[in-house]
Amino acid sequence: MTTRIEHLVTSGRFSLDGGTWDVDNNVWIVGDDHEAIVIDAAHDADAIAEAVGDRRLTAIVCTHAHNDHIDAAPALAERTGATIWLHHDDLPLWKQTHPDREPDAWLVDGQTIEAGGADLRVLHTPGHAPGAVCLYDPGLATVFTGDTLFQGGPGATGRSFSHFPTIIDSIRDRLLTLPPGTKVLTGHGDATTIGAEAPHLQEWITRGH
Repeated sequence: MTTRIEHLVTSGRFSLDGGTWDVDNNVWIVGDDHEAIVIDAAHDADAIAEAVGDRRLTAIVCTHAHNDHIDAAPALAERTGATIWLHHDDLPLWKQTHPDREPDAWLVDGQTIEAGGADLRVLHTPGHAPGAVCLYDPGLATVFTGDTLFQGGPGATGRSFSHFPTIIDSIRDRLLTLPPGTKVLTGHGDATTIGAEAPHLQEWITRGH
């Protein structure tokens, strides 16, 4: 059974530090005809469930706990029975959105989440958020970067729980060491590759100071 990656864009609001912004989020569904994993259940549990269809949803993996990436996770889990995974360092952020419902399981650096032929290796990449993770599948030559790395640069670090030098270290040490042809599928916006972003590291460092 062929493993495939499906893409859904959902729209809603991101709120932090007293501000609110309209956002479009990338939701990624990885698996085969029988089972799947959702990466970042954003905004619309019904639309995500419809995209999953009659496949067994085994996991909802949160790349980090900003509300726009997790707001639909509990409803999707209740509907499908899927396990919600989050890195423990992002629990304080999670509780801002879901104070009465904790994730079901904790992501740990180096572990692998498997379903539908996908093997998603967890890379802890703090900086945008303390518990931010990326998910790398060597067989698919793809890394799902959440808001850690975008086309054109790192994720934002101007708000609470974020730190620019840390995100640069995460990108340099955990992502730019991946093969240059690795496709980068992001939490917002367009895809890129590791090779396309690697030459800009020094520029990002200079711009951040």
